[in-house]
Amino acid sequence: MQDTLIPVFDLGGVFVDWNPMYLFRKLFETEEEAQWFWDNICTKDWNLEFDAGDIFAEGVARLTTRYPRYWREIQAFDLRWKETVGEFITGTIDIHNELIAEDTPTFAITNFSWEKWVSCLPEWPFLEKFDGVVVSGLEGLVKPDPRLYRVFCERYGLAPETCVFIDDSEPNVISARKFGMHAIHFTDPKSLRKELIGLGLPLKK
Repeated sequence: MQDTLIPVFDLGGVFVDWNPMYLFRKLFETEEEAQWFWDNICTKDWNLEFDAGDIFAEGVARLTTRYPRYWREIQAFDLRWKETVGEFITGTIDIHNELIAEDTPTFAITNFSWEKWVSCLPEWPFLEKFDGVVVSGLEGLVKPDPRLYRVFCERYGLAPETCVFIDDSEPNVISARKFGMHAIHFTDPKSLRKELIGLGLPLKK
């Protein structure tokens, strides 16, 4: 077992800028209407059901029975989901590539619909560079549930204390620390690089 910590990344907010408002702003005339729709119809909790394994077609069908007047906009969240994705966070991708070049194993634990995960593989080239990924939608568990971290460690034969987990969600970071992992609350690539160097990972200053 090597001494260097094993980096374990989140994806949304760390490698890619993901925000449903990018799509909703195209569907409504005003920022207020788009925000209301995100807060009240296609909500964060509703999206989390897909991250936990729900099928998009079924979730959309259920929600449109509750809010039939918004069937077009609700369907768009599935059919135009790629428009919820903004730019790649190139600084993180650079860090990842440097780690790979130094033969450092890298992994990911992501809250992600398994359907959308599969659809992103051809378009997000950094995904296939990981040594392994745990996708919440395939496990039926979502961060910050510590059982998802346990699934990861057992699957790849890693002790929590040998891993450093990187996530933009503070609750997910706190949960990882309680589970026994080192953890970094991601804010930007420059700060992440500094923290990883401080933990002994082989990165350029």
